[in-house]
This record gives sequence, C-alpha cells and structure tokens, in this order.
Amino acid sequence: MTTAASHSSIGDTAGRRDVARQLVVLISSVLAIVAAFIGSGVVVGTPIQDAAGGALDADSTLIAPGTGAFRIWSVIYVGMLAYAIWQALPAQRHDERQRRLGWWVTASLVLNAVWIASVQLDLLALSLPIIATLLVVLCRLFVILRGTAPKNRVEAVVADGSIGLHLGWVVIATAANATAVLVAAGFDGFGLDPEIWAVLVLAAAAAAGVALAFRGGGRIAPALALSWGLCWVAVARLTDEPHSVTTGVAALIAAAVVVAATAIARVRHERARPRSTGGRLEPAVSE
Repeated sequence: MTTAASHSSIGDTAGRRDVARQLVVLISSVLAIVAAFIGSGVVVGTPIQDAAGGALDADSTLIAPGTGAFRIWSVIYVGMLAYAIWQALPAQRHDERQRRLGWWVTASLVLNAVWIASVQLDLLALSLPIIATLLVVLCRLFVILRGTAPKNRVEAVVADGSIGLHLGWVVIATAANATAVLVAAGFDGFGLDPEIWAVLVLAAAAAAGVALAFRGGGRIAPALALSWGLCWVAVARLTDEPHSVTTGVAALIAAAVVVAATAIARVRHERARPRSTGGRLEPAVSE
C-alpha cells in the first residue's frame, strides 16, 4: 500500500511538472510574439532596423542582410506558436522528447524577447552576448532533436522544422550582430580591408552550416534559413550600400556551400539509415 501510494505521489508530481512545462512553453511563445510585434514598430516600439542608432539596418555593415531577409521571422514565429500549441495537447503531456525540449524551447523564446528589448533600449553591446547565448541554446536543442526521433510528420514539422529554421537564421543573425557591435565600437580590423573581414565572417557562417548539415544528417530547415540569410546579404551588398561585389559573391558562394553540404549529408544519411526505427520517424528525417 505504501509503495503504491508513493508511486502515485511521484506520478502526480511528474504530471504537475509536465502541465507546468506545457503552459510555460505556450506562454513564452506568446511573449516572444508580443516582443516581435513591438520590435516591428507597427504600433509601438521602434523597428529593429531603426533602433540602436540604425546599427542593425541593411546598410549598416557589410554583413547586414537586406530588409527582405527578416520576413523569415514571421515563418519562425508561426512555427514556434504551432509547436507551443501542439506540445500543450494532452497527447504530448508525458512525451519524453517534449520533456527534454520544453525548457530549452522556453529559454530560446525568452532570450529572443530579451534580445529585442535590448535593441529597443539601444543596448547594442548587450545584444551580442544575448544572441550568442540564444545560439548556444538553439544548438542544444539541435543536439536533442538529432538524438531523438519525432513520432510523426506533424512533430517533424512543428518541432524539428521550426527549431531548425530558428537555429539557421540565428547563425547568420549572430554574425551580423557581432559585426554591427564591432563597427559601432570603432573596430578598425587591425588594418585589414573590411571586405577581407566580411569574407572571413561569411566563411565562418558557411562552416557552421556545413557542420550542422553533417551532424544533423542533412536537415533541411537549418540550411534553408541560413542560406536564405546569406543570399540576402548578397542582395544587400550587390544592390545597396555599402556596395561590395566581393562580399556579395562570397555570400552567394557560402549559401551554395551550405546547400551542397546539406544535400550530400542527406544522401549519405538516407543510404545509411536503418530499415526500422521502432515506430517513430528516424531522427534526421525531421526537417
């Protein structure tokens, strides 16, 4: 009797924690969307490109993506809200994968909101460690996704797909943010031409994309978001100021490398994939 009561108590505690996790993820997704709405400057707040003295505008640095690149945020937020609603359903309450993902997803959404707040408050220098921390959190989520399998296509899209898009975009956003902070601080590049630095930063972003491709078995979502951002860097440099053909071409090459690496990694993974995965989708099938 005592043992049964003890097990029941433990089960009740775990159940309450699961419900709390589901609610917190849902609330944090709403918080992130509200922060994004403020950051858009539609009603209140200042558009991100105009905040912090315009340091993050499309013409602020060689690594700044064109304005059109930021449309991806709408897709990311819709995806994360869809995930938040999906994971809050009773069927996902005790799912071990959601237990592992939930608090990290919450951290990513809160950090996103905090980053927007830091830019709105003209705290550009503070925005860099915040977005760098966000990148680390998203990498942690990537590791969890890579090591576990979604139960179905819906989970593959709303969980793996949405988080993957977020990760891929934040890779290039972190590079752009770091460049903006350095330029605003008066960094002279140790005497090297700014275009050389731009090419090096783009090469680092491409290397990150290649690493994600081969570590994740060719997941599409991170590569899609990262290559999207890289292509918009190219658009900005080839059609806007500061004009730089070298940077624009380097960005296009970086995007092509990420796409090619992802395709190769996916083909290799599909060939090596086991025939049976115990009823769940195989991990890297996730987008």
